[in-house]
Amino acid sequence: MEPNADKLRGLCITSLDDEDDDETELPNQPLPASTVTVAAAASGYDDGDEDEEAEVMLGFLEKPKHPGLLLRHLFPSKAGGIPAWLDPVNLPTGNSSCCGFCGEPLHFVLQIYAPIESNAAAFHRTLFMFMCPSMACLHRDQHKQWTRNQGNPRRSVRVFRCQLPRTNVFYSSEPPSRNNSDKPLCAGAALCHWCGTWKGDKICGGCKKSRYCSEKHQALHWRSGHKNDCLQIINSSEASSSVLPAVGKVPARTSWPEYQIAIDDEVDLDSDGCDEDSSKSLVMQKHGKPDDTMQSWMDQFE
Repeated sequence: MEPNADKLRGLCITSLDDEDDDETELPNQPLPASTVTVAAAASGYDDGDEDEEAEVMLGFLEKPKHPGLLLRHLFPSKAGGIPAWLDPVNLPTGNSSCCGFCGEPLHFVLQIYAPIESNAAAFHRTLFMFMCPSMACLHRDQHKQWTRNQGNPRRSVRVFRCQLPRTNVFYSSEPPSRNNSDKPLCAGAALCHWCGTWKGDKICGGCKKSRYCSEKHQALHWRSGHKNDCLQIINSSEASSSVLPAVGKVPARTSWPEYQIAIDDEVDLDSDGCDEDSSKSLVMQKHGKPDDTMQSWMDQFE
């Protein structure tokens, strides 16, 4: 645990809007209208009066009481697992979904549901964060920012913003009841059977059933057991539905642990409490004494 934390402490990856205006540009692959990078849009985006004091919200990771609470039609804030895409059809593709250094598909980190009441076009609004799991790519990203390269910037961490008006083709205009009776109005795009994150626009040449976002994920799925499943599906079309795992079953073994993010107002600390232990105090007020793993990370980042 400590060695990994030491490596992360040395990283300082900034957003594109911290660089010169010439370096703030969209990725090579344009994103759909409903999905744009926050970094690219930041320079022209204003949530409100700059003179007003920004409201600070705190997020706390919690084990979900039920996995169904993290489905997309309930507009969750979550970390780990697979993303609950707000727009389930128009997903980032091409270079936008891959690390700018190694070219591998990015891993889902977290998403925050952050609607803007004063903006009808952002009645639903979610921010999605992805990163490359390779520490080498993260360090190259850091070095790239230090060099201030004037070319097209490459990134190992990406953030996307997706927003929808209240009336849209994906969800009811009425608030969800959260009693398991609500369902999305339509199905989403076919996803990769290995990661469950990106569009599965590549199809297995054998069974013609399993979908993938990249050749690497197809190879990983093949080695993990699809080699045998593929033959069964080919030999028996009736068995195809039972042999091929549903999207989300395999990713449970390959993605990071899934948590719900509980959002609360920032705790007002007394002047006596604003010391080096403030972050620990906030966690303890919300969740009680942190466990050994959490305590280890808190000690590393104090």
